Amino acid sequence: MKQLIILILFCYLLPVANAQRLMENIDRGIIAVYQGEGKVYVGWRMLCTDPENITFNVYRKIGSNTVKLNTIPVTESTNYIDNYVSGAEYFVKAVLQGKESVTRGSYILKDTLSYLSIPLKTPPGYTPNDVSVGDLDGDGQYDIILHQTGRGRDNASPGITDPPIFQAYKLDGTFLWEINLGKNIREGAHYTQFMVYDLDGDGIAEFACKTADGTIDGTGKVIGDSSKDWRDLTPNTPKYGKILSGPEYFTIFSGRTGAALATTDYIPARGDIGSWGGIGGNGKNDNTGNRVDRFTACVAYLDGVHPSVVMCRGYYGKIVMAAWDWRGGKLTSRWVYDSDGTPYSGMGNHNLSVADVDGDGKDEIIYGSMCVDDNGRGLYTTGLRHGDAIHVGDLDPDHKGLEVFGIHEIEEGTKGPGAAVYDAKTGEILFKGSMDKDVGRGVAENIDPDRKGAQMWWSGSKELYDIKGNVIGEAPKGINFLIWWDGDLSRELLDGNHIDKYKTGRIFTADGCISNNGTKSTPALSADILGDWREELILRTTDNQSLRIYTTTIPTKYKIPTLMHDPQYRLSIAWQNVGYNQPPHTGFYLGVGMKKRILK
Repeated sequence: MKQLIILILFCYLLPVANAQRLMENIDRGIIAVYQGEGKVYVGWRMLCTDPENITFNVYRKIGSNTVKLNTIPVTESTNYIDNYVSGAEYFVKAVLQGKESVTRGSYILKDTLSYLSIPLKTPPGYTPNDVSVGDLDGDGQYDIILHQTGRGRDNASPGITDPPIFQAYKLDGTFLWEINLGKNIREGAHYTQFMVYDLDGDGIAEFACKTADGTIDGTGKVIGDSSKDWRDLTPNTPKYGKILSGPEYFTIFSGRTGAALATTDYIPARGDIGSWGGIGGNGKNDNTGNRVDRFTACVAYLDGVHPSVVMCRGYYGKIVMAAWDWRGGKLTSRWVYDSDGTPYSGMGNHNLSVADVDGDGKDEIIYGSMCVDDNGRGLYTTGLRHGDAIHVGDLDPDHKGLEVFGIHEIEEGTKGPGAAVYDAKTGEILFKGSMDKDVGRGVAENIDPDRKGAQMWWSGSKELYDIKGNVIGEAPKGINFLIWWDGDLSRELLDGNHIDKYKTGRIFTADGCISNNGTKSTPALSADILGDWREELILRTTDNQSLRIYTTTIPTKYKIPTLMHDPQYRLSIAWQNVGYNQPPHTGFYLGVGMKKRILK
């Protein structure tokens, strides 16, 4: 048996001089699902605030009869295998110095289902798409916010789209609210970015996104002028169906009710739509609304204590980021970053990441081939131009700090690496691969159960590399997503509705479910929202009438606090839905050979 490794209080591993950032007050997240062969898997959270020597007792309740299942406290994990009993309710109690403490949360077994099912109110012609999570009512449990998509269009294509719709559900299927962004917000992966996070620290998450005339909030209230139609309705033109005039807004909504709490002008405005191009492949200007309407978004702790929401526009050329604070019922601008006329233009991505790259307790925004500091000023740019995928984490535990792996579009006569690794603090390039080749997809993570550190692979290359750039084997076929699922510390490959383990093969298939976003085959969400530190998989059913939440039923001997209490991981769940969805990463090395870390 491999040595037990315990990770303690990683969410507070910041320099003593820096104030501690806010942390979600979530419950134990207990989950019980049928494992098969008459057995039930029970899992629960270890919290970031739990001491190292905490243990647990597991209880099963049937009617008025409650039984403690374990003879001695559970010490080495946060899961337990029980015999199946129909209708059983499970809860756990933490044990410290021989005394039990009350813990929030219990879970009633759903017969022999191996997943949670959330019935949906899917509008006719719509498809459930990206999901985010947040505690919308302060009960310590994550709730679901779902983007329902109708007809969508890529920015490069003309055509009418359906209004984007967002719906909120509790995990038991209770429908909470619906927000319709209206006809003046276009539907598509590059348009409709949304953030779900507790922005003011009151224990209830907010919902934030770009809005327009005719947006209807969760209480039926209309934002702006509902009589306005700002779409270009001239047929057979490059601008047909696009929205290139009229006001643009930014709105904070209540997570509890969906009510619009504050609306202001969106920053930045369109300005000259022909001025958003830049350098490199696909960097040229256009006047058809392609490059001007490329949006991303994130949440970051820019002051090290409170979260800010950052709304971004542009990445092929001009890039503008607007940081907003929601405090005491007021929405205020923190800073605005503009790359215009600097070497940062053209360095953005179809996605982004947020991390404290310099160790000062404040977050930076890694925006593809560039990084913006917590103060809204450019920190560095690598000059490698834009790409479709980015991975930020402690990918090389032998190298100090965090690293960035990304792939790049090398086209239209440009030159450079199609894949690269660079130092997240300085931008120093540590590895270059696939020189002068256009690379569309790539992944970096510790997937080899026999090797320390991340491995990396990308489309167009058949080799698997270690993070230092050495060829170590054959690349996996899947180049889309990742998930911690089985009992060891290495990560598994998530693609479509199935999970594969490197060197082993298929270990899980979600029959009756389907992934999103075409060949990118991404989940509605993958995140540690229940049970122990492994990640849950959320997919839509093939009939689009339900979401299913799958949790692993494989026991583990590793006792790790919930990943949602790691600052970088939690923020990566907030941005996972942005652009071309990317898997989350922790701010510490989680994989084969990881070290025990204890806060002193």
